[in-house]
Amino acid sequence: MAEFTFYTVAMSRGQIARWALHEASADYEHVVFDWATRPESFKQINPMNKVPALVHHHGGHDHVITEAAAICHYLAETHPTAGLLPDEHERAAYFRWLFFAAGPMEQAVLAKAMDWDIPPERAATAGFGTLERTLDACEGWLSENDFAAGSRFTMADVYFGSQFIWGLRFDSIEERSPFKNYVERITSREKAIEAVEVDQKLIEEAAAAS
Repeated sequence: MAEFTFYTVAMSRGQIARWALHEASADYEHVVFDWATRPESFKQINPMNKVPALVHHHGGHDHVITEAAAICHYLAETHPTAGLLPDEHERAAYFRWLFFAAGPMEQAVLAKAMDWDIPPERAATAGFGTLERTLDACEGWLSENDFAAGSRFTMADVYFGSQFIWGLRFDSIEERSPFKNYVERITSREKAIEAVEVDQKLIEEAAAAS
């Protein structure tokens, strides 16, 4: 048995977790299904019935990790030799942007996609202010830093960066030079390409079978 069992749907946020698994060089096997064929038993692993989900078979126990951002950091911690954790001077930015992406940024993008109208006087209540303010914050950082934690790639970039990869691809985030340049830096990584190839093959196989 592999050390990790990874549950995913090919065209989903599971792609973020797969990239993290490859960056960490984790020993894993995957269980792939589609939204229509998710087994009822999957709810025992994640009661939310969504992917990704990761099970770590360790020390005679099965540890379940859900939420893509949590999976990313968990893999960085369990694979310290991969060099994906922040050093003491990178830690603040690492956690800042990892959780910014999982909170305000994803909420702001989703609000736009769902046509949720947030009145200006309720912007603070929403937690992300506005999409423009959220993107301005990211642009300010990426105009002066190559990566989420500063000058080098860390696991935070897998999650933070994925927001821009998907956002630019589907036009849910406006194209700005710092975002485009950042995406080019992170998607050119060997492990990123490797992970995409696995999911692309699964997507093609699913399309051929339908």
